[in-house]
Amino acid sequence: MFISLFKRKKDEKESGGNKSIGTRGEKERVALRKGEIGEYKIDIQLAQFPKSYYYLNDILIKNSKSSSGYSQIDHVVFTPYGIFVIETKNYQGTIYGAKERKTWIVNGKFKMMNPLMQNFGHIQALKRLINELYHDYFINVVSFSKRCTLKIEGEVRKVSSNELVIYDIEFTEYIERKIAVLKLQNREPIIREAELLGIYNAISDANITAAQARDIHKTRLQNKQRVNLCVTCNQPVSDKVAAFCRSNKKFNRQIYCYDHQKMI
Repeated sequence: MFISLFKRKKDEKESGGNKSIGTRGEKERVALRKGEIGEYKIDIQLAQFPKSYYYLNDILIKNSKSSSGYSQIDHVVFTPYGIFVIETKNYQGTIYGAKERKTWIVNGKFKMMNPLMQNFGHIQALKRLINELYHDYFINVVSFSKRCTLKIEGEVRKVSSNELVIYDIEFTEYIERKIAVLKLQNREPIIREAELLGIYNAISDANITAAQARDIHKTRLQNKQRVNLCVTCNQPVSDKVAAFCRSNKKFNRQIYCYDHQKMI
């Protein structure tokens, strides 16, 4: 049995049988799956909210001010005390940033667009769909997975703020705490039930479900950004690292972060 086990391990090594290495398509599917898991974790928490709340997931709406012509929004939660617009992120590592900075830093190396500003653009697009009477009731929420550590300056971790940066596992807690604060400030609901349903319906009706439009949005973003991503973990790498990988025959012109280069 031990000889057989040793032989199997040896055969796997000689044949390149490393499960962490596969085709580019396989790695992209793994990265997509990680994002879907993050979305699913939020979905589960959304389903536990009171029936008087409404929510929408994965919304695509037209936005002439966006580079793709659309805005894609992960989640919107409609409550009598505010409308929460949620952007989810699935980065790994330490995230450094501040509310007023245009770019944040991942692991002290790679830049990412300030997700609060990104989500602000989403909120502006949503505002165009509804009466301006409700424009002040939006709350900007960015949710990160627990795979990262947040080092964000400012008040964005305090429920008193209308711009919140949270971990996905504390999503329900933060929403409930924020609503509790709003209830103390307003004896009656800010948005009546019929009005809330009207806002929900307006945004739901504007949601584009056609696969063709969603593919156009995705393609335009990819063409604009051209970000260098590790094909294994989907994390950004510098242009220098990307150039090194493309010039190295061992990597078959695919891009790997430093950690995954060692696994090839």
